[in-house]
Amino acid sequence: MTQTPNLRFEVDADGIALITLDVADRPMNVFTPGFSADLRAAVAELTRREDVRGAVITSGKRNGFLAGADLKDFVGFHARGATAIEAAELIAESAQPLRALERCGKPVAVAINGLALGGGFELCLACHHRVLVDDPRAVVGLPEVTVGLLPGGGGTQRLPRLIGIERALPLLLTGRHVAPAEALALGLVDAVVPADELLATARRWVLAHPGAQQPWDVKGFRVPGGTGALAPHANGSFGATVARIRRETQDNYPAPMAILSAVYEGTQLPIELGLRIEAQYFGPLLAGPVARNLMRTLFVNRGAAQKLARRPAGVPRQPVQRLGVLGAGMMGAGIAQVAAAAGIEVVLVDATQAAAEAAKARIATAYAKEKGADAAQRLARITATADLGLLRGSDFVVEAVFEDRRVKADVMARAALALGDVPAHFVWASNTSTLPIDSLAAHWQQPAQLIGVHFFSPVPRMPLVEVILGPQTAPAALARALDFVQQLRKTPIVVHDSPGFFTSRIFCAYIDEGMAMLAEGVAPALIENAARQAGFATGPLAVTDEVSLDLQQQVIDQATADGLDARFLRGHAQAVVARMNALGRLGRKSGGGFHDFLAEGGKQLWPGLADEFPLAADQPAVEALKQRLLGIQALASAQCMEECVVTEAADADLGSILGLGYPSWTGGTLSYIETVGLREFVAQCDALAERHGERFRPSAWLRARAEAGQPFHPPAAQAVDPHALENAS
Repeated sequence: MTQTPNLRFEVDADGIALITLDVADRPMNVFTPGFSADLRAAVAELTRREDVRGAVITSGKRNGFLAGADLKDFVGFHARGATAIEAAELIAESAQPLRALERCGKPVAVAINGLALGGGFELCLACHHRVLVDDPRAVVGLPEVTVGLLPGGGGTQRLPRLIGIERALPLLLTGRHVAPAEALALGLVDAVVPADELLATARRWVLAHPGAQQPWDVKGFRVPGGTGALAPHANGSFGATVARIRRETQDNYPAPMAILSAVYEGTQLPIELGLRIEAQYFGPLLAGPVARNLMRTLFVNRGAAQKLARRPAGVPRQPVQRLGVLGAGMMGAGIAQVAAAAGIEVVLVDATQAAAEAAKARIATAYAKEKGADAAQRLARITATADLGLLRGSDFVVEAVFEDRRVKADVMARAALALGDVPAHFVWASNTSTLPIDSLAAHWQQPAQLIGVHFFSPVPRMPLVEVILGPQTAPAALARALDFVQQLRKTPIVVHDSPGFFTSRIFCAYIDEGMAMLAEGVAPALIENAARQAGFATGPLAVTDEVSLDLQQQVIDQATADGLDARFLRGHAQAVVARMNALGRLGRKSGGGFHDFLAEGGKQLWPGLADEFPLAADQPAVEALKQRLLGIQALASAQCMEECVVTEAADADLGSILGLGYPSWTGGTLSYIETVGLREFVAQCDALAERHGERFRPSAWLRARAEAGQPFHPPAAQAVDPHALENAS
């Protein structure tokens, strides 16, 4: 037996080698430099030894076969300023052992005993026969597109040659995971068997097929279904797919087009040349910023947040046992819904029993739509009531009543009487998006227990929770709030008390810029389309209609009453907000705002906008509008960093993408500045300030940072979770 730190090579009496993958010091097998070197050596031994007739490859890990690449090396490669040529050479070298494996001259079967994703599945594709365990957790797939890359270990070449381009492209372009039964039906694997038959089945195949070759290494091979422009499926696979990709990505995500090009070009050539083409398309993706942005924010930093990287040390974990939710509107009911689903006992309180029961009925309807959910058991955890006395015994309360300081203060006073003595670890959490936590803490007998938890609507679907520290919030309250968010399987960010906190400030920057454009005479359709082309799911006028214009007026009025400075008075949008309120066009809630909402469920821009906000004779370029919409939010985020509203760039990036829909290709607002380049961003903002107003003027702090070349993300943030592809979907 040959054993290395990452695999074992054992040969039985029949000359069949069992190659067991077991990467050292990792809970899951992943491609690391050490593993790649050991795999290369194992393939060489398999090829060289005359006493070995064939091989079975499997995993020594219980929780999976092989999860894919070590993205830490990829992101580090980008951080070092590597070129596209260097990146292409790196991936070509890494993929070489897989080509050597399928050309070793001996049959190789793989016994896939768990999930095989990314490079893990590419290893499987390089084997001559694939046997998959019959376990729903044993998914296979090539999810590299979700991190801005393409499968660089032969996936764009072997998969189409195995199952045809028409079947392969949807898998490559979505990166979705495929369960065993479908994998067999699609031809991704050759057999699906129970766990206790896995190795024996693979071994029997090796013994029965001594002359096995890959189909594409057999003379006369043709890709199933044909290749190139003359293939019967070409119009759909390539023509229509190009149009769909451009419509969906707006050319902001280069990976899908690179995958399509690699498949189109590579499958018309012998496999060796196809693999070289794949590497050439991989290089610019790895050397470019989009993959770095996606990997760093949506996998590394999101994973760290979900593992509670901001949780204070030394505070014992105390999961919420009994949760009080005050307010059974859309937000409060949504919080109760996800909490009960997470196994927490919930007391849902509203002003009347009828209102509380109606909220519980809505929750029941939502549960009924979830596959596999035990609706009855979940509902039994929710007590709907108008009796504040039932809050007694709660160890955590979320207040989700109307966004008015007086209303919240009244509820707090009445709830305090009803709660009586509370445990030492009790937390009062206010679900507020704008009201300063310190102003609410003045109404609570123990301000150290009070914290903000800003959920986003609709709560069951939105992944983010903004946790807001007041000046008096205790570390124990922060720890418990983060534990609660983790119980709900949400992603938390931690911000500090400030008017609008982080997300509301950034959100207002977006919608206000859209309204400022409207006031300048920019065509409404141009505003909305520019936003979508920048990568926003919803234009600023449409999203303002959803949150309502009377709420915007209330926020402006509250900022004025509180004596806040001009930044919070939203002067460039005030006139539009006031005019729409005067017209009674408040958004969806009133039946119309910037859009008319049609009876059949659609919407269209309100024709009356042309009368209220006449069009300018000269309309701006789309690129200029995109730069304004992206830039104003990024600038507001930088201001939040300067003022210590957020202290970690990762929180700003996560909050902007997960909470506000900032385009994910940017990596978030602060990553966007780094993508543009700090000096270039400052120059862009200065130019925008000259044309559109001082709100775009960079601060001295940002100028100094740009001059020093100081990024927002520290070098340590370049380290990437090597298991990222395991969770990509």
